[in-house]
Amino acid sequence: MHVRSWLAARRRPVLTAAASLGVVAALATMTPSSAAPGGDDGTVSPNIVGGTTAAQGEFPWMVRLSMGCGGAMYTEQIVLTAAHCVDGSGPDTSITATYGVVDLQSSSRVTRTSTQVYANPSYGSGGGDWALVKLSSPISGATLLPIATSTANDNGTFTIVGWGAASEGGGQQRYQRKATVPFVSDSDCVAAYQPLVNAGQYDELSPGVEICAGYSQGGVDTCQGDSGGPMVKRDGAGNWIQVGIVSHGYGCARAGYPGVYAQVSALAGDIAAQAAALGGTTAPGGTSFSNNATVAIPDNGAAVTSTVQVTGVSGKTSVQAGVDIAHTYRGDLVVTVVSPSGQSFVVSNKSGGSADNIVQTYPLTFSGSANGTWTLRVQDTAAQDTGSIRGFKLTF
Repeated sequence: MHVRSWLAARRRPVLTAAASLGVVAALATMTPSSAAPGGDDGTVSPNIVGGTTAAQGEFPWMVRLSMGCGGAMYTEQIVLTAAHCVDGSGPDTSITATYGVVDLQSSSRVTRTSTQVYANPSYGSGGGDWALVKLSSPISGATLLPIATSTANDNGTFTIVGWGAASEGGGQQRYQRKATVPFVSDSDCVAAYQPLVNAGQYDELSPGVEICAGYSQGGVDTCQGDSGGPMVKRDGAGNWIQVGIVSHGYGCARAGYPGVYAQVSALAGDIAAQAAALGGTTAPGGTSFSNNATVAIPDNGAAVTSTVQVTGVSGKTSVQAGVDIAHTYRGDLVVTVVSPSGQSFVVSNKSGGSADNIVQTYPLTFSGSANGTWTLRVQDTAAQDTGSIRGFKLTF
């Protein structure tokens, strides 16, 4: 069984603290291949198995982490990656994040060291494979990758991106590559892996928090070194949205064994809550607009709104949308942010169960002008609990 990081052990590996630190330290010193992105005959040498070279700026939110994993910019100071890439939660200054380049040796690369890590504590017991790495300082103006908050995009064809191995057991690559893979249903994915599970050669899959993708004949896949990187898709407005986090698979690109990814739509609420707890979710020095008027949310009723007027903002395609909602059962709520052009972002879709309130900041990438009326729309979809909108803030 292979996770998709250089810690190529069984999924959910258990290492002693000393062993973990030793492995991470060794991986941090690895030097990417200096080979050019093509053979002597001019053909492209892929890293994601079956991939092609990515263009500079094509996936601007991509991050390379020094322990041998990928990630994506969730905020200007937080990287979303995989839990199996990190050694638990807490202060951590050992990780270097590289941002802004396809070529890892480019002189224009932007780097930050880590200060703190949060790894999903339920990962080892069937929870989602996700983690957050907080950087020493924000990367001002970084392009952020919105995460899926509903299953609307959990189908069709996905794009995978990374600097991982070109073949099973291969080494890290210097140049970022990309490939496309089709959705594989939970039932088909579980059926593919069940013989290995029955033989004790693989852990049980967790369909509630995992999504699978790949070709039945194999040949295209993520591989070691791609762990933690995003699996993405264009949404209805044509913008990239993250639907998966590279997690594990049996080998790389083997026929009959699709890649397995953390299903972001099932984990979005927890990811947002922990990012807010880490801090660094709002870029400092940005221009902010807010509405702190209280709006009652009717029980099991029609949607209500709070609006913010934005003026004088130019050249922006990303915003931090701050939501402050008081409610005694946040799992009843569908929360949507609508841009002036009518682009809708469902930032919370009946997520969070019986917990109270939604006080979170969501990074959104939008199209069209930032100026005009932004709308926060909230609907209570079940009986017995009520609440109110207490604030709506936009920071550009």
